[in-house]
Amino acid sequence: MTAQEILEKLVAFPVLGGDSNLEIINWIKDYIESFGITTTLVPNEANTKASLHCRIGPPSDGGVILSGHTDVVPVKGQPWDTNPFELVDKGDGNLYARGSCDMKGFLACCLATIPEMVKANLTKPIYFAITYDEEIGCLAAEALIEDIKKSYSESPKFAIIGEASMLQPIIGQKSIHILDITVNGSEGHSSRIKQEVSAVHEAARIVLWAEEKMNSLIVSGGRDERFNPPHSSLHVGTINGGIAANVIANKVELSLDIRCLPQDDANQMHQDLLAFCKEREQQQRAIFSEFKIDVVENHPIVPALNTSEDSDAVDLIGNITGNYNWTTVSYASEAGHFANAGYESIICGPGSIKQAHRANEFISKDQLNKGVTMIQSLVKHLETTF
Repeated sequence: MTAQEILEKLVAFPVLGGDSNLEIINWIKDYIESFGITTTLVPNEANTKASLHCRIGPPSDGGVILSGHTDVVPVKGQPWDTNPFELVDKGDGNLYARGSCDMKGFLACCLATIPEMVKANLTKPIYFAITYDEEIGCLAAEALIEDIKKSYSESPKFAIIGEASMLQPIIGQKSIHILDITVNGSEGHSSRIKQEVSAVHEAARIVLWAEEKMNSLIVSGGRDERFNPPHSSLHVGTINGGIAANVIANKVELSLDIRCLPQDDANQMHQDLLAFCKEREQQQRAIFSEFKIDVVENHPIVPALNTSEDSDAVDLIGNITGNYNWTTVSYASEAGHFANAGYESIICGPGSIKQAHRANEFISKDQLNKGVTMIQSLVKHLETTF
């Protein structure tokens, strides 16, 4: 099957983050095993989802992991011109579907190249590492990596995470920490604003704390010009509460998105927020004894990526794509998990991130073909280099 034919199959599985991915992962499993390759599934506790890994080539140290995910973001409310879960060729050189760019295009490139992998005289192995629930916090990456480490006696050296980058190597990403905050105040008539504790006013203080915290990081010199913006960011993305202008709100919910430079500590920012909330609780309980601020992790921290520009991974991507011009991004991927596990990790895949998560998402045929060429070049590289 060609990469386009495989991509047509993959996008037809409408697996959103949080959904069961068993249908798509079993299709991938059956396809891989049709070439005589042994695969391993790593299920979640409920056996409703599974990641997959496999090895192609000899059990020797120094191999390359190719990593991707099976889930996509929702399409509800987006003005799609076509069925988002059907690959559509409009004749303009692009292939339209949800997930075509992010990141089933990369998976299609990998799967389409399996015949060449199994025929090659590989001196180092190629591994596939395919996860679920990446789009809602990279929830499956750690368990998959742990199982890879247990399953193989040898140690891979590299991990290529195929997020859309126009095949440009990406060596750095910020960490992401999302916190859900609930402020519980006291309800009352608006004329009693000084006798009650408004959840809206207290939520506003949290918003200002986040803004001031971000500015203090900038002023203190916490910058890395490789990133845009070149500092850690704190952003309140949602805030909901209150019922009327003349009613003091007793409950407000808000979400805080923290994106940290590799050198900054997201855990410390979490602790700083908790300290601020505790301070507000102590002060306002003199007015309302049950005043409380709850802070809950939306999902575990997605770790940053900080691969050295002198890394062998940069040379590897340069050798197989001809592109040595690395960059960094402010979005997150599973690359940080692989890097923390000891693999030289880098993001590089076909398609443009500008197309991800939007209506009429597409990958160009040219990028899909270049993605296949990159994997083919990796196969040749692992035949002749070592």
